[in-house]
Amino acid sequence: MATALDAGQTAARLPWPALVDEIEALLRDASVHIPERIVMPTAHGAVLFVMPGCDARVAMTKLISFTPANVGTATPTIQGDVTVFDVASGTRRVILDGPTVTARRTAAVSALGARWLAPNTAGPMLIVGAGVQGRAHLEVFAQVLGVSRFFIASRSAASARALVDHAQALGLQAELAPDADAALAGCPLAVTCTPASGVVLRALPRADAFIAAVGAFTPQMVELAPDLCRHMAAQGHIVVDTREAEHEAGDLLQAGIDVAACPSLGDVVRAGQRGGRGPVLFKSCGWAGWDLAAARLALGG
Repeated sequence: MATALDAGQTAARLPWPALVDEIEALLRDASVHIPERIVMPTAHGAVLFVMPGCDARVAMTKLISFTPANVGTATPTIQGDVTVFDVASGTRRVILDGPTVTARRTAAVSALGARWLAPNTAGPMLIVGAGVQGRAHLEVFAQVLGVSRFFIASRSAASARALVDHAQALGLQAELAPDADAALAGCPLAVTCTPASGVVLRALPRADAFIAAVGAFTPQMVELAPDLCRHMAAQGHIVVDTREAEHEAGDLLQAGIDVAACPSLGDVVRAGQRGGRGPVLFKSCGWAGWDLAAARLALGG
C-alpha cells in the first residue's frame, strides 16, 4: 500500500540542493515523457489541473485544484496530491502533498534558471509576493545560491512582515520594500510570485538583473508590465521554463513577445549555454516534468 506523506514529510523528501540537481538531471534524461497537461476550468474562476509524466522507472500524476478566491483566507489556493508509481510493476509507491511539491519544484526551477542564466547571483534579491512561493524562493535562493539579503514586497503588510521574520529566523538579512519598483534598482535578483491579478513590477531592471516571473500561467494573467518585457527582449534575454509557455505566458503574450522564439531552460541546459550579457527574464509557467523530478527524488533519486 502506498505511503501518504503530509506537507512536512513531503518537504523532507525534497531538500533544496538535491531538488535543483534532480531537475537539471531530468532535463538531460531522454526517457522522460510529459504529455500536455489538462487544464479544466471549474466554477468561480477555479481550475483543475491533471499533470502526468514518466521516465524509464517512475510514473506520476499530479491532480490539483487552483482556487484564486481562496487568496487571503485560511483555505489554500492550491490543493491536491501527487501519486507516484513504479513503472516496472505498476505499484503505487507514494502519495506526496501536492501544494508542497508545487511550491518546492517551482522555486527550485527558478533557482536552476538563476544558476545557469543570472549575470550576478550575489544578491540582494527582491521578492514580490510574500505567500507560499515567496517563502519557497527565499529558502532555495539562500540555500542553493548563497543569497543572504532580501527585500520583501507584498500587497499584504502582514504577509511581508511574516516573511521578513522568517528570513531573519534563518539567519538572513531581510527588510520590507514598500515600493517594489524602487527596490529593483538595487537588486540583481528578483522574483514575482503573486496571484497575477495585475502588474506588480514596472521598473526597468539593472543590466545585470535576473527576474524570475512565476505567478502568471495563463494568457490572461500578468505580473510584469509590457514595457518591462519588451525591454528584456530588446536589451537582454528571455528564457521560458518549457515550450508550453508559448500559449500560457500571459506576461509575454500581452507584451506581444514571440514566445516561440525564446529558448527553454532545457535548451539552455542541454546546450551548455550559460547566461550572456544583459538582463535575463526567466518566465516560468509550470510543467509536469518538474513534478516528475520531485517524484524521482522522493523515491530516492
